[in-house]
Amino acid sequence: MSVVTSSNRRAVLTGLAGALAGCAPTPAVLPTTGFAPRRIAPILMTPERIIRITVCTRPFRPTGPRLNVEAVGETKVVHNYGHGGSGWSLSWGSSAIAARKAMALAGLAGGPPVVAVIGSGALGLTSALQLQRMGARVTIYARERAAFTRSMRATGSWTPDSRIADADRVAADFPALWEQMARETYATHQTYLGTEGDPVVFSDRYMLSGAADLPRTVEPPPILTAPGIKPIRFAEYRLDGLAPRSIPLPASASPFPVGETRMVSAMQFNVAELAHRLETEFLSQGGRIETRAFNTPADLTALPEKIVINCTGYGAKALFEDKEIIPVRGQIAWLAPQPEVNYGLHFRGVTVLSRPDGIVVQATRNDMNGVGIDDETPDRAEANATIGLVAPLFPSIRRLPSG
Repeated sequence: MSVVTSSNRRAVLTGLAGALAGCAPTPAVLPTTGFAPRRIAPILMTPERIIRITVCTRPFRPTGPRLNVEAVGETKVVHNYGHGGSGWSLSWGSSAIAARKAMALAGLAGGPPVVAVIGSGALGLTSALQLQRMGARVTIYARERAAFTRSMRATGSWTPDSRIADADRVAADFPALWEQMARETYATHQTYLGTEGDPVVFSDRYMLSGAADLPRTVEPPPILTAPGIKPIRFAEYRLDGLAPRSIPLPASASPFPVGETRMVSAMQFNVAELAHRLETEFLSQGGRIETRAFNTPADLTALPEKIVINCTGYGAKALFEDKEIIPVRGQIAWLAPQPEVNYGLHFRGVTVLSRPDGIVVQATRNDMNGVGIDDETPDRAEANATIGLVAPLFPSIRRLPSG
């Protein structure tokens, strides 16, 4: 594993390409550079195609995710929250750690392992399934079902070090723990490749730069940080030899009118389908889901289960009075789905990603954007500006010969 520390590396492999309404649907062709030729369909990149705008508050903890055990009366609580923007990307590995701790506590208690999970998002579902796979009887208690959690507002990209910790505050042994979580999650997600509904897929991503000739028709949305928040040096890690590496495409080979193009095949979560699949799997194996709200830690002591995994995400800030949690606001503009689009891009600080439930357009140019802000009100002006930054790519998209 290699460690990288910079304040802005969000040119992550999360975007998908697009085009303005009115562009001819004739696809461009990607030349062979270690890949078979493939066609690229344009996205209709215009604000008129927005179908919804979502805002998610990500739970960033400077010291990293919380995975310790806490006693609340006679109830033992294993915490599993605070993964910043890496909830889905670290879910299976982090949940395996939490589940093993819960099973060890169950062994001490004697009798068949019976465990409760609080929360039904990415960490709640994977914790429940990991427990089932270890032989526990599990009930999920949550205010809302998976489809209505903050996890459903995730971009859907493999980003295991997205605002995961403060490089200046994280413990010396955290990088090794992070690698354990990331590797196990990456491997487990791949077991869903090629299954019905495509909950996990790999798609091509293009990182684009050097487009001085393209017009800027809008100004970038402002970078907003809450008052009093000091700059954070977000920890960044790389897993050597795990994921595919990007390759440069020569200008003659790139479908885009830019000076430099890099391409990579990257893991993508079709979040709606993935959450549905995990919830269905959990229920089919005898799991139960009960609607229930918790206002104080003492409320957990009323549960019949005396071992609990807490997967409440940002909700733990209030529930457990975790003052270390810093909210990070992130907004996505969703364009109408285009099934013919199966790639992504990052350009001018904007990530675009095509999913079956819509095309994600998100400003990702600075990791400090949204830090300390918990306002989840959608901002239409921000959405329009973000779309406008990438729209000039597509009238000039290069349509390469198919031969």
